[in-house]
Amino acid sequence: MPGSASSSCSCPSPPPVLLADKEGGPPAVDEVLDEALPEYRAPGRKSLLEIQRLDPEDRSLAEYKRALLGPLPPAVDPSLPNVQVTRLTLLSEQAPGPVVMDLTGDLAALKDQVFVLKEGVDYRVKITFKVHREIVSGLKCLHHTYRRGLRVDKTVYMVGSYGPSAQEYEFVTPVEEAPRGALVRGPYLVLSLFTDDDRTHHLSWEWGLRVCQDWKD
Repeated sequence: MPGSASSSCSCPSPPPVLLADKEGGPPAVDEVLDEALPEYRAPGRKSLLEIQRLDPEDRSLAEYKRALLGPLPPAVDPSLPNVQVTRLTLLSEQAPGPVVMDLTGDLAALKDQVFVLKEGVDYRVKITFKVHREIVSGLKCLHHTYRRGLRVDKTVYMVGSYGPSAQEYEFVTPVEEAPRGALVRGPYLVLSLFTDDDRTHHLSWEWGLRVCQDWKD
């Protein structure tokens, strides 16, 4: 897959899964971002067109840039964001099928939907997104999980750096195990945030999830 991707970084707090309850609420997105990227400021970046035009006489550099960046992408709808996150998919070989979260529609409605996760199963998360115009560096997907207003987990996936492309990118996280036992069953609320090294707020949303003894609630 094009782009560079590193492994996820999950901070030690129980239970190690993206999950939380509607009795409490998560903090503001800015607070989550400040905690994830404290006092970090990425260096200034050149646009894709500026990079393409650097040292045009250097043939070896031009070939390297073509291999790395590809051709200039076709014009896209200017109303679209540079980074457009389209889906989040829960993958598990023990599930009846993939659980897909559409991120192109009404995000507010996701908070009232119930995404069920069976306790004890192995699962991965696939993040699907597009980059439309400019190179984006250090993409990260953060999940803060709450139950009864208290945060029970924080997970940061280091997605990587990507250039514009007409095709969607997919990033799949390492395998994780859902928690099990009576104490972890029930509803959770998750605040998710897609950001990068520039602290650009690409997308944030809240969604409900329930840990159950089976895939059916």
